[in-house]
Amino acid sequence: MATFHQQHQQQLRAELRQLLHRLTVASSLSLLCFSLVYLLAGCGESQLAENTDIKAPAREFLGSGSGWPHERNGTSLVEDAASPGLEANSSGRDLTATRRLPQALIIGVKKGGTRALLEFLRLHPDIRAVGSEPHFFDRHYARGLDWYRSMMPKALEGQIVMEKTPRYFVTYETPARVHAMSQDVKLIVVVRDPVSRAISDYTQIISKTPDIPPFESLAFKNCTTGMIDTLWSPLWIGLYAQHLERWLSWFPKTQIHLVSGERLISDPAGELGQVQDFLGLEKIVTDKHFYFNKTKGFPCLKKPEGSSKPHCLGKTKGRTHASIDPEAMQRLRVFYKPHNQRFYQMVGKDFGWQ
Repeated sequence: MATFHQQHQQQLRAELRQLLHRLTVASSLSLLCFSLVYLLAGCGESQLAENTDIKAPAREFLGSGSGWPHERNGTSLVEDAASPGLEANSSGRDLTATRRLPQALIIGVKKGGTRALLEFLRLHPDIRAVGSEPHFFDRHYARGLDWYRSMMPKALEGQIVMEKTPRYFVTYETPARVHAMSQDVKLIVVVRDPVSRAISDYTQIISKTPDIPPFESLAFKNCTTGMIDTLWSPLWIGLYAQHLERWLSWFPKTQIHLVSGERLISDPAGELGQVQDFLGLEKIVTDKHFYFNKTKGFPCLKKPEGSSKPHCLGKTKGRTHASIDPEAMQRLRVFYKPHNQRFYQMVGKDFGWQ
């Protein structure tokens, strides 16, 4: 009887072990199935998120039939749209916005029309431009290229990053420094009649410091003999051939494009067309974007889609010049004539300044 009882207990223990083993296997299989379902669901969500994050290419920023971007370049439009991950559209174009060094620079000249040119170019969806003047190559070069890059707006592949600092054109060290950054950078110079440019420069100076001496006493070392002070900044900047010569020692003529400041006012679309060709861009900014403001005597931008009024440059643009003695102006024209002729010969173009 005792033997039978022992055998019965052993049989129960064996059955219990088998039951526990089956439960363990079943639990493991359940856990494995749950994990697989979770992983598959997670991958599906990730794929969906990736697909919904793909953004439209820059061309789609244009308004339907208007030729206007929905947002002006230099704003946060692209920066907000870009995600840190690598993205691509169906054409394989990289849609990741990154900060990079500029491929084009507006290097001069002061009071030539550089601000107007930059504002007009920023209408183009394939241009990303810094709004302020970085002054990297003339004032902040010691901060290094990483700092300079951080000042640039984010841009997509195929977009051109650019900035404008008119002081670059006349700063002695700048051509070599720009060349050290990039041998292929494209350079744009806006030039205008050096006499009217000097008067415009002086007009800006007296708007900030109204107690300075008259233009004539600053422009001439001796008013009786008519000896001109060529070291006075408003006059020195107008010696275009002298400044351009330094740039041509580092860059070929094919990488330097000259914009007529006068034609930028009288025919902004024509000048913009040539700049777009120079930069290798599609001609998107055309005459339909401009109208002439008779009050300012300057072209303004027609109102973009969704805006209630057109866009003109600030109050400092197109303001009335200071009154200058006509005889002093004639002396300056005689002084600049040989310098202008040398400049025309260097660039192969006559700008028609008197």
